[in-house]
Amino acid sequence: MIKNYIKAARLRTLPLSVSGIIVGASLGYEVAFSQNLTDLKGFFWQSSIFWLAILTTIGFQVLSNFANDYGDGIKGTDDNREGEARMVSSGAITPKQMKTAMIITGVITLIIALSLIYVSFGKDDFLYSVIFFGLGVSSIVAAIKYTVGKSAYGYSGFGDVFVFVFFGLLAVVGTYFLYTKQLNFTVFLPAITIGLLSTAVLNLNNMRDRVNDAKVGKNTLVVKMGAKLAKLYHYNLIIASFLFAMIYVIITYKSPLQFLFILAYLPIIKHLFFVYKNKEEPLLDGELKKVALSTFLFSILFALGHVL
Repeated sequence: MIKNYIKAARLRTLPLSVSGIIVGASLGYEVAFSQNLTDLKGFFWQSSIFWLAILTTIGFQVLSNFANDYGDGIKGTDDNREGEARMVSSGAITPKQMKTAMIITGVITLIIALSLIYVSFGKDDFLYSVIFFGLGVSSIVAAIKYTVGKSAYGYSGFGDVFVFVFFGLLAVVGTYFLYTKQLNFTVFLPAITIGLLSTAVLNLNNMRDRVNDAKVGKNTLVVKMGAKLAKLYHYNLIIASFLFAMIYVIITYKSPLQFLFILAYLPIIKHLFFVYKNKEEPLLDGELKKVALSTFLFSILFALGHVL
């Protein structure tokens, strides 16, 4: 039974979910350290804020995956899907069991999020604590409403907006703020990069499932656009992500090491050629891992470029 829940958690999605945290933490800690806003000496990954943010994000991601499995399962969306089998649709986990897993995961994640808020803001910044608590609750609601309920926004083409905002803007800018208690417009540039790359992963997923999604009434953006425009949209997501990262480095240039992130785009270039030549959408399943891991690699190289 535990093995089924591990499968439902979709561990391969976790590196992508923490990419924004790594980027936001590396930028936030750099500012906090330079302005003596933290007593910690060393690197950003030695901070309790970093690890609590990582655990919180993983919790939200697992909750989202459970909810996605549950929502698509009870609606019959996954009955004939391509790729990895889903637990509710296959009968390995009952809808009731999955709902229980969602509740437990949500509660645990909220407790970790509260710990993160306390460690970052303490008792003094009450307003910030309230705002971030609200963001945490919103993240839980958004994760569940993606496929659950009659008004599930994943079924009406708004999933891309959710991924861009929560995986990109909120993850990077939010983590940066946890360290610095301030905002800087330049932080939005790498946040947009992470958001676009994460959206590209979702777009690939929806391209793979386009035919089945159209049959069951799951009107993703890909279903609405069609295969040809979905490919063009995908190219633009990838290219734009690179440009925003380049603009950030040019504006904030300090060292050639900041261009390390370019290495992460080498496998992505190969991926774009694969998508361009692809005629059988189910074969895109293998590309999901490539783009997700390339995004994770981007976050690592981007962070190293700033801390070394």
